Amino acid sequence: MAYADSLYEKYYLEYASYSIKHRAIPAIDDGLKPVQRRILHTLFELDDGKFHKVANVVGQTMRYHPHGDQSIYGALVILANKDLFIDKQGNFGSILTGDEASAARYIECRVTPLAREVLYNPEITEFVDSYDGRNQEPVSYPAKVPVVLAMGTEGIASGMTTRILPHNFIELMEAQISCLREEPFEVLPDFPTGGTVDVTEYDEGRGKVLVRAKLDTSDPKSIVVRDLPYGLTTESLITSIEDAARKNRLKIADISDYTAESVEIEIRLARGVHSDDTVDALYAFTDCETSISTNLLVIMDGHPRIMSVSEVIKHNTEQMVKVLEAELELEAGHLRDRLHAKTLEQVFIENRIYKEIEEVKEIKLLNSVVLKGFEPYQSVIKADVTDDDIDTLLKIPIRRISRYDINRAEKEMREIRSRLRKIRDHLNDLTSYAIDFLDGLIEKYRDAYPRRTEIRSFKQVDIRDAAQRNLSLRYDKDTGYIGYGISGGNVLFTVSPYDRVLVIRKSGAYGLHDTLERLFVDKGMHYCGFVEPDLLFTVVYRDDKGYACIKRCKLDKFILNRGYELVPEGCRILALSTEPNLQVQASYKPKPRSRVLEETFNVDDYAVRGSRAKGIRLAAREIKSIKMGIRPADTTPQTESSDTPDSDDS
Repeated sequence: MAYADSLYEKYYLEYASYSIKHRAIPAIDDGLKPVQRRILHTLFELDDGKFHKVANVVGQTMRYHPHGDQSIYGALVILANKDLFIDKQGNFGSILTGDEASAARYIECRVTPLAREVLYNPEITEFVDSYDGRNQEPVSYPAKVPVVLAMGTEGIASGMTTRILPHNFIELMEAQISCLREEPFEVLPDFPTGGTVDVTEYDEGRGKVLVRAKLDTSDPKSIVVRDLPYGLTTESLITSIEDAARKNRLKIADISDYTAESVEIEIRLARGVHSDDTVDALYAFTDCETSISTNLLVIMDGHPRIMSVSEVIKHNTEQMVKVLEAELELEAGHLRDRLHAKTLEQVFIENRIYKEIEEVKEIKLLNSVVLKGFEPYQSVIKADVTDDDIDTLLKIPIRRISRYDINRAEKEMREIRSRLRKIRDHLNDLTSYAIDFLDGLIEKYRDAYPRRTEIRSFKQVDIRDAAQRNLSLRYDKDTGYIGYGISGGNVLFTVSPYDRVLVIRKSGAYGLHDTLERLFVDKGMHYCGFVEPDLLFTVVYRDDKGYACIKRCKLDKFILNRGYELVPEGCRILALSTEPNLQVQASYKPKPRSRVLEETFNVDDYAVRGSRAKGIRLAAREIKSIKMGIRPADTTPQTESSDTPDSDDS
């Protein structure tokens, strides 16, 4: 058994590690999940400037991805609809309506120039064997921008989940410039569906945001949805509105979807209902307002890590500087090799070193003869001459030697040396070079990536405040039920489906309830109403010795649907009121030598205590009946409770 347990534990840990690192969670370096990286790798390999059938791309990607063509196709469509790295042609579905993409054989795609500018450089990319060892795939692309924040992503792995919201591509690069200049910066979400967002609790990607649709209320008899909340489609939003209307939370006459290139959902209101009165209800009862929790979990250095937006931008900015430095060094190396080859060619042709090999009869001696010919010009050549260099020179055709243009060769070498000097200057000031690089991208792509989502601060609408109180709450004393779903009894007041009411039963038990369609309270009830924290309750009850006690308290703290006791166990409420300026008239049981059979008490003379405290005894005499009403000095007495005789039959 112990062996089996250890085996399951081992297998589970291996599965969990694989699902976290190789399937669901993006890497911070290039912001891609493995399937996305493999798709782009395939597109870079196939790239010839033309569109490729998605079916062909999917098939080629299967050389690297061992999880089937459907997962590749779905990931490609999602990646293409980000409108960053894949140029699409054909029906790729709609993020607005939720329409699915056409079959893979009908649609085409290719990589965008942006992808080559900010992701692709195979000479400085680390590659590993694919799953079958037949091909090489990148470990991570040398990304120059925070891709994970630009695209946004969601993923669920074993015990972990990530939800990263998309951000504006231009604003991310501007933040990188601020980071390079050591200036403060702030980057906030920007959604492709537009809408508005409240980022008060965003906490740099580790909190939550409130997103809202943009509602056009210029017409008092209709509301037009112009933008969607992130994560919704027109179909899902319309469904939520129709559900709210069926539950009588909204009053609408009709709803029509005219969405094409932009969102346009027209909600025509019922007669007598105006748009300004319906906006809060739409936010409260439909998906026109939703809350999105975020968790910025990424793979960093081979391990999952929760980070903030600022930390991701700083990491990617540092990586960008290293990538630009590596690219400059790589270019400089290529230019030095090219300059060396040009110099050898110039010396070889101008000084007619090729003439010296005409008398050589043994091929083995050719290289040594050429090397000896270069010895007088070593100060010009500077670098060592290799056998590969000599082989290249010996392959120069006679026609090219005869037409060799000295001036043109000198010009090319001057240009190479000039570029090398610029590269050296860039390497000495990488920060300025990186800023210039980002400025160039911003200038080039600013119009392609405008901000779509408006940043606003708005208070979340409480559904209880937005709901209409149009349901009659009834109490049937014969059955002991209250609710807006019963047919008999008396109407107490009107409520909404989301209201909560305080009920004090005949026994003295009380509680706050929200199930108001049909609720059993007892065949006798002292109070039913909304919670008012400042409302003062006055209760007179008979204790277990037959004496009258008075209790004054406020009922303002509750756990929903939990029972509480207003009076001690074994006691019975004689009178209860919420009116001010009360008096209590007590009638006592007659006893020998007892002359006073009635006594009046001023309620204000007794202190207000906690809801769990016991009452204060009015007198040490057994009660016959109690009458409580407003003091005559204030107004005409109004009895709040009828006489309550103290007998076994009562």
